[in-house]
Amino acid sequence: MSAEYMHVGIPVLNKKPNMVYNEWGGFWVNESVDEYDYKIEYLKFEEGTRFPEILSKQPHVAYKVDDMDPYIEDADRTIFGPEDLGGGVRIAFVVKDDAIIELYEEKEA
Repeated sequence: MSAEYMHVGIPVLNKKPNMVYNEWGGFWVNESVDEYDYKIEYLKFEEGTRFPEILSKQPHVAYKVDDMDPYIEDADRTIFGPEDLGGGVRIAFVVKDDAIIELYEEKEA
């Protein structure tokens, strides 16, 4: 298993400057996590988002993984996904030791 740190996702109540709307997910997000030295992803979830409410209340840590399946099996529970985003990309959110973890997998399509 190989996991590479991507970002920390922090839910916010008010839209920040330079946020863009993700229609698929029903949330606002800053354009690039690379804008911040600490790779922070700010998220403002809208009513009707496809994501579970816990993501709008607690931060998460995101990792790029070669294969998310072993991480899902090792998790205490899965709260979202895995979801196929197309182009060989899948995401899932799991809980491990009370922490929310985003798993991002990218394979050749």
